[in-house]
Amino acid sequence: MPLKGELRDFSVTQLLNLINLAGKTGTLTIFTANRTGQMEQVNGSKRERVEAGPERAQVSFKGGKLIFATMKGQEGNLVSILNKVGKLTDEQARVIRERARDKSDKALALLLMNANYITQNDIVASIQQHMQDVVYSLMSWNAEPFRFDDNVLPPNDRIQVPIDLENIIIEGSRRIKEIEELNQHLPNLDFALRFPGNPREKLKGIHLSVAEWRVVQYVNPKNSIRQIARANNMSEIEIRRVVYGLEQAGLVELVKPPGMEQPASSMQRRARQPQKPQVKADVVNRLIDRIRSI
Repeated sequence: MPLKGELRDFSVTQLLNLINLAGKTGTLTIFTANRTGQMEQVNGSKRERVEAGPERAQVSFKGGKLIFATMKGQEGNLVSILNKVGKLTDEQARVIRERARDKSDKALALLLMNANYITQNDIVASIQQHMQDVVYSLMSWNAEPFRFDDNVLPPNDRIQVPIDLENIIIEGSRRIKEIEELNQHLPNLDFALRFPGNPREKLKGIHLSVAEWRVVQYVNPKNSIRQIARANNMSEIEIRRVVYGLEQAGLVELVKPPGMEQPASSMQRRARQPQKPQVKADVVNRLIDRIRSI
């Protein structure tokens, strides 16, 4: 029987710790939290009951190590991952998709290495980066229903690169603060971007990362930041981080969509930000006992 719960009672960080300590093998699925309008009593306080909607993310583990991670709205195939980190150009990725659309990730990796497109180390590093970015994004979620299915693993055609969870947990905890600050700075991804002044003069002599160049190509008041993220296969955290860097460098500025109210200041948002409820000890202990018994 799968372990079920909600991230408002048990965080992703706590789940990763349990999976790591217990050396579990299986898949953690996180769902969209659909509001029901009904109230429920939990540990002496009332809150709105939520139901599990469509899947938002899946993370798989083997012997307590991270081996696979994917998020809805992002392409997790090998070509998209290599293209996203700059190991394949857009044109190379397009050609490979057309010529090898029926190939599995493992078969495609062999073809790319034999054709000297990329090395094995490049593939491993790119997949690791992709999985870590997905998990770091999940660690900021705090309301979604989840389910852990024991001994359920991704298809064999996926490339699995084991990663120890200890460093991910430590780095992810550090990033949570960064994520909170990014969310406060840019709470709404429906804003657009534009270049202030002459973009050629602004970009002259500037050294941008692959991700920054990809975003810059789509800067236009007609394109929302959310649309730019989808076009570049980026998570919400990744696009926020890139936009923040470009904005701080004076290369772009935010454009408010028509009809949208002026966003509140950082101080106002911080003042009204709800505090995450404390996890009750009995809830934690029940989940610990349950996941260890699976």
